[in-house]
Amino acid sequence: MSVVNTKPIKIAVVGDVHDQWENDDALALKSLEVDLVLLVGDFGNEAVELVRTIAELDIPKAAVFGNHDAWYTATEWGRKKCPYNRQTEDWVQEQLDIMGEDHVGYGKRDFPQLQLTVVGGRPFSWGGPEWKYSDFYEERFGVNNFATSAQRMIKAVQSARFERILFLGHNGPTGLGEAAEAPCGKDWNPLGGDYGDPDFAEAIAQARTFGKTIPLVAFGHMHHTLRHTKTRLRQRLVTSSEGTVYLNAACVSRIRETPQGQQRNFSLVTLDSEQVSEVSLVWVGEDFQVVETELLYSSTALLAQSAFML
Repeated sequence: MSVVNTKPIKIAVVGDVHDQWENDDALALKSLEVDLVLLVGDFGNEAVELVRTIAELDIPKAAVFGNHDAWYTATEWGRKKCPYNRQTEDWVQEQLDIMGEDHVGYGKRDFPQLQLTVVGGRPFSWGGPEWKYSDFYEERFGVNNFATSAQRMIKAVQSARFERILFLGHNGPTGLGEAAEAPCGKDWNPLGGDYGDPDFAEAIAQARTFGKTIPLVAFGHMHHTLRHTKTRLRQRLVTSSEGTVYLNAACVSRIRETPQGQQRNFSLVTLDSEQVSEVSLVWVGEDFQVVETELLYSSTALLAQSAFML
């Protein structure tokens, strides 16, 4: 299916929330006039009411859940600290029910008005090269290893209505670098190593063999601020030879206090036909105007640089 919608699409990617979501975030997104919102998860530690607020956002959206969204359920130590009775309550399932069809983990959502499909990666991902929390994934999703996990995503790709696909994960895929500063690099001791999701990478690779166009892969989990140094930030964006932009949107904390008042960040992506033309990290002030913009990527700047080099 060819892309018939030639109007540029403005996408807001919301990085790891970690309890920092307010009514003003919805107003800010309205002010930014975005066409689509992508949420990478980690809303809070199974923060049901916060998820309910986000689910009420009346802008086209897709979301995946992060490891913190199963904080008291997926791990033995988390279950020991669980603040509610797991015999009578299931906050993980409540979150899934509240988000409804907007949750794309192990699934997809078609957006006919935008002529694209968003496919979700593994929900509640903790990242890394080892398969973790088998009982959680077996019970919740019938998945027990990377191969069956990848197949869940590939099935979603095959059911996509549109050839133009955006991938959305909590953690990014493997293959983006092994340095501690890489988008999914391990920034705790021992330093270094690719901590991306291999099943996510496999699903993206398979989507390409199906002839899908993949302009954007958006994720978070690995925060921009590094644990081992404060002199630099994590690499936030990588482009592939196929023209795919891989964006780590986890600018945490996403709300900051300044002398000028509260400011909140979003990653803005402009999708022009079958490619990303621009990516910026923006901070929005209390008057819902952009007060700071950091340009992370521009296809026109790359073209100009290439022409200069020739």
